[in-house]
Amino acid sequence: MTCTGVSVDYLSTGANRQTAVADWSRAGLLAFGADCNIALWHPANAQSRGVSRLLSGHKETVKALTFLPSAEDDASSYLISGSDDKSLVVWKSTADGQDHSFEILQTSLDHTGPINCISALRVARDEQKWIVASGAADATIRIWAFESDQLRLLQTMHTAPKYFPLALSLSKLGVDDDVFVLASAGTRDTVQILTAAANDETIHFGLHATLSGHEGWVRSLSFTKETSSPESDVLLASASQDKYVRIWRIHQGRELPALAAEGSDPSSDAFLPGKSPSNKAHWLKAAGNDFSVTFEALLLGHEDWIYSARWFSQADGKLQLLSTSADNSLAIWEADPTSGIWVSMVRLGEISREKGATTATGSTGGFWTGLWSPDGKSVACLGRTGSWRRWEYEEAEDSWKPCVAISGHTKAVTGISWSKNGDYLLSTSSDQTTRLHMQWKRTTAAGADTWHEMSRPQIHGYDLNCIDSLGGSQFVSGADEKLMRVFSEPRAVATMLGRLGGIDRADADLADMPDAANMPVLGLSNKAIDAVDDDQEIAPVENGDRDAVDPASVVKKSHLDIPHPPLEETLSRHTLWPESEKLYGHGYEISCLAASHDGRLVASACKASSVNHAVIRLFETDKWTEIKPPLTAHALTATRVRFSPDDAHLLSVGRDRQWAVFERAAREDGSPSYRLLQANPKGHSRMILDAAWAPSPSLGTPPIFATAGRDRQVRIWKGEAADGARIQFQQANATTCEAPVTAMDFLPQRVGGGHLLAVGTETGRVSLCRVSEDGSSVSEFAFAE
Repeated sequence: MTCTGVSVDYLSTGANRQTAVADWSRAGLLAFGADCNIALWHPANAQSRGVSRLLSGHKETVKALTFLPSAEDDASSYLISGSDDKSLVVWKSTADGQDHSFEILQTSLDHTGPINCISALRVARDEQKWIVASGAADATIRIWAFESDQLRLLQTMHTAPKYFPLALSLSKLGVDDDVFVLASAGTRDTVQILTAAANDETIHFGLHATLSGHEGWVRSLSFTKETSSPESDVLLASASQDKYVRIWRIHQGRELPALAAEGSDPSSDAFLPGKSPSNKAHWLKAAGNDFSVTFEALLLGHEDWIYSARWFSQADGKLQLLSTSADNSLAIWEADPTSGIWVSMVRLGEISREKGATTATGSTGGFWTGLWSPDGKSVACLGRTGSWRRWEYEEAEDSWKPCVAISGHTKAVTGISWSKNGDYLLSTSSDQTTRLHMQWKRTTAAGADTWHEMSRPQIHGYDLNCIDSLGGSQFVSGADEKLMRVFSEPRAVATMLGRLGGIDRADADLADMPDAANMPVLGLSNKAIDAVDDDQEIAPVENGDRDAVDPASVVKKSHLDIPHPPLEETLSRHTLWPESEKLYGHGYEISCLAASHDGRLVASACKASSVNHAVIRLFETDKWTEIKPPLTAHALTATRVRFSPDDAHLLSVGRDRQWAVFERAAREDGSPSYRLLQANPKGHSRMILDAAWAPSPSLGTPPIFATAGRDRQVRIWKGEAADGARIQFQQANATTCEAPVTAMDFLPQRVGGGHLLAVGTETGRVSLCRVSEDGSSVSEFAFAE
């Protein structure tokens, strides 16, 4: 079967929290590591759908990547990435224009530890040749030459004294650019300067200077020419966990630069007592030339670890430095043209969100990396939630304005559920968040409709495992805890979704909703709260008050009155849904759950190693009470429960390799219940991981469901009833996949007299196949991505 018209409309993924994990090319393409993949995004493209493509090639977390620097009139056609799997991968662009894609050109496994940082330098403007440096947790720095689509190892340097490289930067020195300089730093408080002659056939770097002064690990390094003149000095910025950025000057000649010769810095009076930096000059000789390395400036202003520092030379020649920190801020620094003192001209982000919460006290917040756009008119930074934030410079107002960016889960997505009417998609993850995704239906012709994260209903303290929608404004989720939580949509979010997504809400429904939600400082349950006026004063938190609310998270009436999808700061604070119910009964962590299509029942199961705990519990949603006794069939954890489209049957599958079907049976009091109809202890040869019901059968056709598991089998089961007896299910067909199947579902509507089944495997492959109406035949897989 040939399947046409299938395309990816939306990709949502969070970035890995690493300093060197992203780069922004001259062509406007931003690449970042997303788990073991590389995501591609065009931030400045008004028609961008967010992440346009995922590159798969690594087996473990991507920690570093860089585009090979190109000339100003070139597009960056090469990308190099490093990962925890110890591999260095070279990617080559395969497309022009906005729809970039890359294919693997070469993979190197020379490193014996995870790769932490990569730097690259183009040898000459008119040559397609680059020098690449990579640093890894094997305490080595390896130097490579890349030419004619080949990556060739030139040198391996063991760090001495031993440290793990976390930051590298390459540049050229000398009037004739005849010296390569490499700065290296990591799990020590020093920066090493290495040089090599550019004209040598065999490039060999040697250590010439060690710069001291920092009092913590150095997380980022960045070189730049001070001016466009060939005689220009080179500046090096080093960002450290000691909360400071240091700027160093490399000058050619035997004479020291003016500032170093004077022996003091104009801003020396501002230094903290006892921490005045040394003005010692470090001398190095390379390619027959003398160079001095001197301390230039100490940048103070951040209140926590500084993760990254990047230079940019604006069109008017003004040199700017972008720094990002764990204090939830980024700063743009410039040198005062009169005094030469480096000052923070722009500060963006969040100021003092959590008093006392620093990296030293165990917090992992803040901004992990910052990037300049190719034209220097926009900056982007990666936050602790894996989401991106972006600002653009408005020249008319001389200010930086926040822009819509992208977000996504940072760990495995464990459950997804469409709302009952299909208006939005809910997802839940091991990153302890639940997210709501919806299409932004723009009212102007400025751009096409695009998908975005519109709300973050649940931010939890446990890994979340499963989710299902209850009607149009409620959902239930289960986590690594013994209870399930029910959430109701707040009025502020419902109004925003209606405005941005065209979701119609009756006035009566809106009136019954709570204003907003918030989470107490010491709690896991979202509480319903009233939205406050913009000018209302917020009382501070009192110590010891368990129900106290973080003042920074109070929802003001204007917070969600916005004409665009919410920005990350709004998503993480002001789009929570209040928790309305808790469902108890299980003895271990919740493994799966499902809501009936009429919304009256919730079925759930927990992790189990015995029959007593491997039960399925049913809860009524009108009274939020359990229907007893629980349903018994499995001996180990049930991995999936599914109601049939007409709610007449309940299907469960589990780690004990069996499936069970329960049929609806009314109780004496009229409340719904279920009883065991059939169980197949040998449904699969290995654990069953998912199951799905085909759409409601037409008159005279039997019900059908599919199961899939670790044995790579997709099996179709058909129900038959003889002479008015109860339905019994028999295997109608089986298909073998190339890998264990971890997820599956039927399209809710019939297609061409049959059913369309989507199948996902543990390798990340998603396929579609056609199942005949009676389940007797399964077509070849029609689509794979």
